[in-house]
Amino acid sequence: MPKLLFTFVIFYLVHPISWSQDIASLSSMQKLTSEKQLSAVLSSGEFITTGEATFSLLFWDLYKSSLKTTSGKYPISLEQDRLIFHIDYFADISSVDLINRTIEQWQHQRVPKEAYSSYIEQLHSIWPNITKGDSLAVLVEAEQSSFYFNDRYIGVIADKAFGKLFVNIWLDKNTSQPALRAQLLGENLHE
Repeated sequence: MPKLLFTFVIFYLVHPISWSQDIASLSSMQKLTSEKQLSAVLSSGEFITTGEATFSLLFWDLYKSSLKTTSGKYPISLEQDRLIFHIDYFADISSVDLINRTIEQWQHQRVPKEAYSSYIEQLHSIWPNITKGDSLAVLVEAEQSSFYFNDRYIGVIADKAFGKLFVNIWLDKNTSQPALRAQLLGENLHE
């Protein structure tokens, strides 16, 4: 055992760059581990709510959504800011139906199929079935979009184009729900 310890110490004395890289990797892993829950991300206090909205169909409330950004406004600069889009569900929806409705919204906005088709399989592997009372959130950062289900990290799409494409379902000017968009952006629709 002492020989193994001696070899370890000699290796890192001879290779100090590896030592610093290992420390940097450990620091990144610790950050990732600490962000396995959305509440840990939100506890930083850097997110500002821009708006909240409830989506209803006829007389039924289906979900309540909120938009939070580090700049307090939208659109954001993904190089400098982060965004959290959070949905609390008031009804059950299967992951298949959730993905189909996501595709329908992209089609409504005339997003070319080649712009979103590569994400569909990833969404199938990440999104669970939703039951009443569940929540789903996405944290959009410069290079990736991380999903949280009931506050717990469930997966990531490591593509900087996905985040904007996804939140544009609600935030693009061509959204199917302009009143919801206005509430999420903190706007008065009748100004």
